[in-house]
Amino acid sequence: MKIGKFKLTVLRLLVLGLAIGVWWALTDPGFLPPIYFDDPGRAAFFFGKPFRVFEIIINWFVSGEIFSHLGITLLETALGFIVGSVLGLGIGLWLALAPTASAIFDPYIKGFNSMPRVVLAPIFAVWFGLGVWSKVALGVTLVFFVVFFNVYQGVREVSPTVIANARMLGASKRHLLRHIYLPSAMSWVFASLHNAVGLAFVGAVVGEYLGSAHGVGYLILQAEGTFDINTVFAGILVLTAFALLLDMAVGLVEQRLLLWQPKTSETEPV
Repeated sequence: MKIGKFKLTVLRLLVLGLAIGVWWALTDPGFLPPIYFDDPGRAAFFFGKPFRVFEIIINWFVSGEIFSHLGITLLETALGFIVGSVLGLGIGLWLALAPTASAIFDPYIKGFNSMPRVVLAPIFAVWFGLGVWSKVALGVTLVFFVVFFNVYQGVREVSPTVIANARMLGASKRHLLRHIYLPSAMSWVFASLHNAVGLAFVGAVVGEYLGSAHGVGYLILQAEGTFDINTVFAGILVLTAFALLLDMAVGLVEQRLLLWQPKTSETEPV
């Protein structure tokens, strides 16, 4: 059974309201008996109070305090996302279309991919300083491999029969790349880009944790130092909201570029 867009929106808002209600109930001293804590008020110390969190977010935007920090974090995220995606797309296409080069670099790429790249953050801080570029570098390493492997696999999944037929019709390498390889890989690319959005934010915030004087990650780190859990959750919610906005932007670009794909309504059952 299909669900209308308005009804779907209402249901999503109800789920959000239910989640906030459960959060409030678990952290309100007078609502529930002390099951897990001797003092019911201690729950709020560990999990914050939802309305206090929203109050902090509103004050951030009304006072303008958040804008400079948010601008830095979004710049780091966007640069890491764009540079990592472009490199992943370019190198993925190259190795997918060059079997010899792919065979040579395969163990090195797998080795770098298996490396816990978050530990590179201190090295990048030494190389690029504590400014924007150390965070961008970390974001690039997180985004690159997600895009690379999807592009690489997407190109290799192209049917050899389709390629052979195109060559019989006189298609050049440029025509094959433009009309067969890239369209075939695009669905894989955008699937990876939706995942890469969150990783780009991870790169920016982890970098800010290790050394920064600006950014939402810096605000969260300062709040953790004073055990201000409400501000920590406020920073997390702000980052989550803007990650969703960036993911929506990727979705809009996907809709414009993949017009040839049959549309599947999100209201249809899977």
